[in-house]
Amino acid sequence: MARRSSMAYRMAQYQREAERRARAQQRAQLTAVRDAERARKAFERAQLLEGKEAKRLYLESRAAEVDAMNAELQAANDALETLLASTLDADDYLDFESLKVDPEIPPFQPGSLGVAEAEPRVETFMPPPLSGLGKFLPGAKEKHQQSVEAAVRTYESAKSVRDEREQQRKSAFAVARSAYDADVQKMTEQIAARNREIDEFHARFDANEPEAIVEYFSLVLDASSYPEGFSRRYRMAFVPESKQLVVEFELPSLVVVPTVKQHRYVKARDAVEESARPTTQIRALYASVVAQTTIRTLHELFEADRGTKLETIVFNGYVDTIDPATGKAIKPHLVTVRASRETFLQLDLGQVEPLACLKGLNATVSKSPSELVPVRPILEFDMVDPRFIQESDVLGALDERPNLMELSPRDFEALITNLFEKMGLETRQTQASRDGGVDCVAYDPRPIFGGKVVIQAKRYKNTVGVSAVRDLFGTMQNEGASKGILVTTSGYGKSSFEFAEGKPLELLSGTHLLYLLAENAGIEARIEPPDDWVDPVADTVSDEPSVESAAPTPAA
Repeated sequence: MARRSSMAYRMAQYQREAERRARAQQRAQLTAVRDAERARKAFERAQLLEGKEAKRLYLESRAAEVDAMNAELQAANDALETLLASTLDADDYLDFESLKVDPEIPPFQPGSLGVAEAEPRVETFMPPPLSGLGKFLPGAKEKHQQSVEAAVRTYESAKSVRDEREQQRKSAFAVARSAYDADVQKMTEQIAARNREIDEFHARFDANEPEAIVEYFSLVLDASSYPEGFSRRYRMAFVPESKQLVVEFELPSLVVVPTVKQHRYVKARDAVEESARPTTQIRALYASVVAQTTIRTLHELFEADRGTKLETIVFNGYVDTIDPATGKAIKPHLVTVRASRETFLQLDLGQVEPLACLKGLNATVSKSPSELVPVRPILEFDMVDPRFIQESDVLGALDERPNLMELSPRDFEALITNLFEKMGLETRQTQASRDGGVDCVAYDPRPIFGGKVVIQAKRYKNTVGVSAVRDLFGTMQNEGASKGILVTTSGYGKSSFEFAEGKPLELLSGTHLLYLLAENAGIEARIEPPDDWVDPVADTVSDEPSVESAAPTPAA
């Protein structure tokens, strides 16, 4: 019994032990499963957190992208709104000395040619001296002497080769130095020639040469910095008789004004949307751009004119664009103004409203610049084309063009009468004026715009006085005419233009007369007063000094 009990005990013990192992294994399995589940959930949480972080970073990048787009849009708007203000702090005067340059001579760099090769040292070739018992060996001294003599010969050969290389180096160095000196001299001469050209340019400018004056003020406009979208193209001409600068300036088209009001990021669609700027705002800003550009250009030119070369500036602003109705290229003028120095410099441009300022200057501005409604220029640029004011290359004796100053009074009267007939007017010549000029009454047959026109033409060498303009206006009123035209072979001063401002008067100078004759009557003429020419006294007395100037001479 006892044995069975012992066996039963051991069996029960083994069974309990097996059960304990099974439970422990089961617990280990459950622990592993729980650990795996915890690891899986931790991984999923990490992935979720990583996705949220990535999404957060992506949304931040899209928001930053939209902020940058809006900042760029705001910068573009600010640049257009401050076109005038941004140039007021800049000094537009162009110092001739600043155009000169000093030669920047680079240092001579010969490289290895500038380093001499070291001379060989005879010691490095010599055999070691005899020492110890070696000096007592038979023939040792003789052999050592032979070695010394051989070493000397080797040294002398190496020195000779080195000297030859050194001579070649020195020759190459001299060639390089000579080439460097030649380059420096050429550079110095070129810069000196450029600086002499600037001195000559300065001298021609001081001498009131039209080409030099146009070149100077062209450099002034070239130095002006405009936002992207402005063409920077213009034409310029100077009328010395009236000290008048005429600028034909290309304005930017309507596309220069951003049509987007704001950019917005829509997270639900992951898209950037644009809100359109109201059309009224686009048109208003574009009208302001046209006005600001006009005033800015006048300001830059007058501010740069410290030598008072200019009395008046005529600015014609046009757009080079496509007519949406026809698809053809057009160049309508959107603004035209004649400003005198005296009037313009009295303005406080930091406080003016651009459109109101132009109105105060009696400018003609398009009623709707955005719709390209054109205006008629105060002065057509082609009438002051440089071809009609440059000196002729043809010798006077060989020039077959008629000189208007040498025509008889009757021929001159017939020429003027014929010219305006060619231009579409019905002319009737009247009694000769007291100053030997031409007076005629003409009729413009066009409906609405037509009517009676009084025309006076005066062959003058000096500037026509303002009294002649006043007389024309009086004659026009006495005749009940709708317009008066004064033509002269010379030019007009500031007072004449100021008196004619806002009145139905048109003042045509000698350059205009030559242009009209060429374009309408096919007559290539010239204006060269004889040395003994004397202007009539009647109109030379005025409230402004008479300016002695050479009459314009057309190019051949």
